[in-house]
This record gives sequence, C-alpha cells and structure tokens, in this order.
Amino acid sequence: MSILAIYVIGILVVLILSGLKVVNQYERGVVLTLGKFTGLRQPGLQIIVPIFQRMIRVDTRTNTIDIPKQEVITKDNVTVNVDAVVYFRVSNSEKAVLEVGNYIYASSQFAQAALRDVTGNVELDSLLGKRDEVSAQIKEIVDVQTEKWGIDVESVKIQNIELPQDMKRAMAKQAEAERERRAVIITAEGEKAAATAVAAAAGILSKANGGISIRTLQTLEKIAVEPSQKTLFVLPAELTDTFSKLINK
Repeated sequence: MSILAIYVIGILVVLILSGLKVVNQYERGVVLTLGKFTGLRQPGLQIIVPIFQRMIRVDTRTNTIDIPKQEVITKDNVTVNVDAVVYFRVSNSEKAVLEVGNYIYASSQFAQAALRDVTGNVELDSLLGKRDEVSAQIKEIVDVQTEKWGIDVESVKIQNIELPQDMKRAMAKQAEAERERRAVIITAEGEKAAATAVAAAAGILSKANGGISIRTLQTLEKIAVEPSQKTLFVLPAELTDTFSKLINK
C-alpha cells in the first residue's frame, strides 16, 4: 500500500470520526446543512456530514438569569435598588437558535427592562408588600416576548429591595409610632374595663348596709401594716354628715 493511499484512508477515518456527535439527554442538536436548518437531533449518538453540516447543541434544562441591581423610581417618587432572578428553559430549540443571536443575553436584557417598567409603576408599599404580584407581572411581560425565541419563563423572583437610609429611618419611626398607638389603645381599653368593674363593684357595695364602710376598713388594714405608719382616713359621705351633726349639737 502506497503512502498516498494510507494518507487518504487516514483522512477518511478522521472525517468519519468528526461526523460522530453525542447529544446528551438534556440537550437537543440543531443541524444546519450548508447554512440551512435541516432538523433536530435527539439525545444519543448522531451522525452528521463533516464540512457540509454543523450541529449546534441547545441546553433544555432550567437555567437562571440574575438581573443585576436596577435603580428604579417608584410611582410615589422613592428611589430604590431592585434585583431579581429569572428561571427559564428552552422549549423550542429551533427558535432559540434561528430567531435570536444569544437567547440568554436577550432574555436578560428584556427582563431588566421589564423589571424597571413594572416597579416604576407601583408605589413603594405595594412593592414591599406585594412582591409576588409584582413578580407575576414581570413574568407575564417577559414570557410574551421570549416565547417568540422559544423560551419558556417559569418564574421571576424579586430578591432584594434596597431603600435609602432616610427612608429606612422614616419607616422605623412610622413603625414605632404605630406600636405606641396600639399601646395607648390597649391601655385605654384596660382602664375602661377596670372602671366598668369598679363601677359595678361600687354599685353592689352601695346596696348593702355598711358595705362601703367595711370595704374602707379593709383597705386601711392593707395599707397600714406597721403600727408606726400614719393612716389617712377617708370617710364616706353619710358618716361625715353624721359626725358633723354630732359635733354641732
């Protein structure tokens, strides 16, 4: 066998081996023949024609896109920094390759724009208290656009919302004032209940002959434990009138 034949056989072997491609279970292969889309290749060992065909692998697993912090002015003119994460997967490998240059970068940029648009149209209280609703609005907007690129957005989650220091202090004061208001209301309700109970007890004692006097003596006994203590006697009105009549006689 001549050297030329060996050289030709070697080239053929290299070409055949280069045409063998392995597609992983989580991938799909987009095949282009002379630059034209000619089909998808499923997981397993696939054969393509070297030089004339090219196969682009597309990962179909769920991926994440981190949306960096975006400076946003809310509807009530508060400047905040918001970041989020997008969970997505490729649902159509053909569109992901043919309809957009880089589907991950394109999805990331569109998600950033949607995040700014949605958070800029809500007030700060809604942004802080209704994150799930705001995230759902962002997902809906991004999903409509990325569907054209063969991308399925599974969810969008707002992670951090950074507030200015002045706003943090104002919110802390508001929370403190709210707690003080609740404390005052609870104290007033307690005094009201105590006054109602005292009034009821006084009504019962006033109906019994000598009830007020006995209760007065019991109170004096409790506050004057030591004999050396000075005790101030507060007499009921009926006893005061009686003593006054006796003294004036």
